[in-house]
Amino acid sequence: MPKYLPLFFVFAGSVCGQVGDLSYKNRNVESFEHVWKTVRDKHYDPQLGGVDWQAIHDELKPRIEKSDSIDETRNILAEMLGRLHLSHYRIIPGTVYTELGTGGGPGGDGSVGIDIRVIDGKAVVTSVDPDSPAAKAGVLPGWVLRKVDTNQIAPLIAEYLQHDKDSTLRDLTLRRAVLLRLEGAVGDTAHVAFFDEHDQPVFKNLVRAEPRGRSTALGYLGPARVWLDSRRIEASGQSIEYIGFNLFLDPSNLMPEFASAVQSCLKCNGFIIDLRGNPGGLGAMATGMAGWFVDKKDARLGTLYLRETALKFVINARAETYAGPLAILVDSTSASTSEIFAGGMQDLKRARIFGSKTAAAALPSVVERLPNGDAFQYAIANYVSEGGQTLEGNGVTPDVETPLTREALLSHKDPALDAAVNWIRAQKAHDE
Repeated sequence: MPKYLPLFFVFAGSVCGQVGDLSYKNRNVESFEHVWKTVRDKHYDPQLGGVDWQAIHDELKPRIEKSDSIDETRNILAEMLGRLHLSHYRIIPGTVYTELGTGGGPGGDGSVGIDIRVIDGKAVVTSVDPDSPAAKAGVLPGWVLRKVDTNQIAPLIAEYLQHDKDSTLRDLTLRRAVLLRLEGAVGDTAHVAFFDEHDQPVFKNLVRAEPRGRSTALGYLGPARVWLDSRRIEASGQSIEYIGFNLFLDPSNLMPEFASAVQSCLKCNGFIIDLRGNPGGLGAMATGMAGWFVDKKDARLGTLYLRETALKFVINARAETYAGPLAILVDSTSASTSEIFAGGMQDLKRARIFGSKTAAAALPSVVERLPNGDAFQYAIANYVSEGGQTLEGNGVTPDVETPLTREALLSHKDPALDAAVNWIRAQKAHDE
């Protein structure tokens, strides 16, 4: 699994080995039947919320048998899935699926050391890793990525938006697709074109290096690089501990690092946990981390409902906890376990959330290639927060919305972080 793959996705490959042996119409019918049977057999609610699934099959099958275009087939399948009134059930066009699965780049573990977000339809550099090839070449936050080797970025974004412009997964998926094009073998050169802070074209030859973090894998999660960044922010005589990490993975290393950062600052004026760009991972890690900030016994972040069981996200209580102000930063690329953690702590009124609305993708889901070449994504569970909120399709709405802009990046500002620091400072002033 590529390291930028959203961790609530499981790419399961093709459901049909001999696509070429079927006629075009037969492939559409086979795809229709596979989608219908998958929902019937694997949906987390055997009753499908009261929907008469057999009747929908009988109604739509004659139309799929007459379909003579891929667009018409997609519309029929989308109509069928729409009857469920649920997110995370969608048809992905074959060309888009191929882009997401392979990245369109050379492949490899090498990195140039930048992160991006798609802002106003442009791939904007949001951060540059210290000592990375990009940092050494002078690449700055706020620059716009235009081209990587032979891959033009603007057409990639435009093609995706044409098919999925209203998807809550838009920013998460586009971030991954763009970052994959920057990857390659360690030691290879990426020929990268940008627009700089003056909107002037800039060209950089960046020799890909080992990315930051430790390589880890657990089951189908990984291989991936995991890192944690902790530092002290001093603001107007106050000490605030900042903790940011990119994945809920590598628990044997990440959990002790997280614990150490918290324990080192138990008398600090506040904590900030940065989950922006974190697509999730292991749900159990969220309950362990929450235990450092919640002293209520048997408190829960929420419940994950599967077809035959329910998993309660009970917070692991600790002998010593931090009771002061806690801010959590999220954005549209925060997903899965990040949403469970942020949404659960918000419901418990234990944290204030800053940033922008999350990806609304809290559920584990599978993506399978259909006989007609398109792909089908479906969820295998449902998550409900302790406050009764369904995060899937809705996401976590920040208490304080601070959208990221290119102008802020070019001015060396971080609106979400700045707002969180100011809120924590105000808490102490209020207490006094």
